[in-house]
Amino acid sequence: MRQRLIYLAKVYLLTAVVFIAAKVVFMLVNSEGHTFTAGDVWDVICHGFTLDLSTSLYLLIFPFVIALASLWWDNQKWQSLILRIYYALIATALMLAFIADTSLYSFWGYKLDGSCLQYLETPAEMRASVSGFYMAIRLIILFLGTYALWWLYSHIRLWSKKPQNNTAATIIDLLLIPVFIVGIRGGLDESTTNIGQVYYSQNQFLNHSAVNPVFNFFESFEKTVSEIVEYPFFDDAKCQALLKDCYPTESILTDTLLNTQRPNVVIILMESAGEVFSKAMPRLQQLKQEGITFDNCYGNTYRTDRGTVCTLSGYPSFPTMSVMKMANRAAALPSIARTLQHEGYATSYLYGGDINFTNMRSYLIATGWEKLHWKADYTNKEQKSAKWGVRDDITFQTLFQQICTADTARHFLMGYSTLSSHEPWDVPKTRRQGDRETRKQGDFDEIQNAFSYLDDCLGNFVTQLKATPYWDNLLIVLLPDHGINYKTFDETRQERNHIPLVWIGGAVKSPRHITTFCNQSDLAATLLGQMGLPHHDYRFSRDVLSSNYTRPYAFHCYNNGFSMVDSTGFTVFDLNSQQMIVGDNQSAVTLGKAILQTTSQDLKQLQ
Repeated sequence: MRQRLIYLAKVYLLTAVVFIAAKVVFMLVNSEGHTFTAGDVWDVICHGFTLDLSTSLYLLIFPFVIALASLWWDNQKWQSLILRIYYALIATALMLAFIADTSLYSFWGYKLDGSCLQYLETPAEMRASVSGFYMAIRLIILFLGTYALWWLYSHIRLWSKKPQNNTAATIIDLLLIPVFIVGIRGGLDESTTNIGQVYYSQNQFLNHSAVNPVFNFFESFEKTVSEIVEYPFFDDAKCQALLKDCYPTESILTDTLLNTQRPNVVIILMESAGEVFSKAMPRLQQLKQEGITFDNCYGNTYRTDRGTVCTLSGYPSFPTMSVMKMANRAAALPSIARTLQHEGYATSYLYGGDINFTNMRSYLIATGWEKLHWKADYTNKEQKSAKWGVRDDITFQTLFQQICTADTARHFLMGYSTLSSHEPWDVPKTRRQGDRETRKQGDFDEIQNAFSYLDDCLGNFVTQLKATPYWDNLLIVLLPDHGINYKTFDETRQERNHIPLVWIGGAVKSPRHITTFCNQSDLAATLLGQMGLPHHDYRFSRDVLSSNYTRPYAFHCYNNGFSMVDSTGFTVFDLNSQQMIVGDNQSAVTLGKAILQTTSQDLKQLQ
């Protein structure tokens, strides 16, 4: 019996040590943009240790069962073979988790979770973000790391014989089961083991480093499977009181911004083009001076599938849920396309990538977009012009041709998502003098260059359109689908989600700056209000130009957290630790909780 206990203890401790080593590697690999000391590494290990121990117990269950069975089944050859197979499986699983977690963090800014599974449905889109060399290195690390872990587990010595008293040994083993249960649930208190227990710092990178990626994945996967995550912070009456006057659904206007209530409309979602890249986009800055600019607009979310729904349907985002991937619920959403379709508009959408990605095709068709033009409609050469699909200069030209050849008997609404300003930033280098100097200095920034390229494509497109008669009755809406983490700009920085929202075209009456705080999801109600159309079914989209818009703020969701910004400042609340990590405005947190509770309840009822 003693030999079996020693064996189990060694497996348990080895697993815990592996988790600790993975934390250190995670911090070193993702150190760019994050300052930490050796003391911080030690703190991360200490604060994350309880979660590592709990997760290690999960992985110890199978060896425990084999050790228990061996008390009555004396065949060490088969016992050893079964355990070696198990070691191979968990070694592979652990290395996959460590590599995915460490590699994806630089792109996502949050820990490995169940959302990564969506990319398994479209592996080509996953590969588009990285180079072949990048993948090859990680495959080599996966193979070598898996073998090393398997070797370490396999060299833990097994028991050599059966105990003299099988019954007594079995009883002792069975008494260990409550130890497993208590250890896995994290003690005897009401709260069970959770991610929040390892959070200890105002520095989110340190908190994320302390989180066990295996535990985080399975906890988030459980939420993903359940589909709708609810946030029952308050009773319904209090929640309604907190949100009173927050979401008016009618427009009361004293002036208008457009020359006509029936312009032709083009909505361009510029991939990831937050305001942090404004210096790389001078032509966009010039367009701001020519049109209507919403100076204090903020993105609702952090991913394309979510941001597309926020923009086109005026619907909110959620910390862990993608409405676009909930086909039945997404089909029930209001949309700018469906509303204008009822007004006789022809609707079409252009995207140079795979329009099946994250259920995009289903969402667009269900919400009123009549014609879809995507990667498959281009030549094989054009499809391979960029990792994600057809390069932006090509698709901008397609959009220009579509505008110029549109049926003049009908007004039109065209949607367009760019894609080139995305990892791996594989765009032509800009030809600006500043960029040439930067390249000479050896400090060329490929991310900034990608946005300079997008800016050139946009500027050339607008210049072409201005020379045509189609410009006069045209309203072009420019905004990103979301912002991204860039250098020190992460979810703890207000600038991270500050986005440009610009209206340009001949339909614009005169240049104007709107300074009211708002979200990208407010585009729907604001646009429809300017067109004199009702928007009662857009329950969470606000006409920011209406006189009844009296509670201006911007609300943003990121992975298991949210932020609020208004005239009083910026606040970030982490849902894992249930604490503010930026700011001290409790009223903002209370309002944010009420928004989450109300919107998630609305989503659950949406059919």
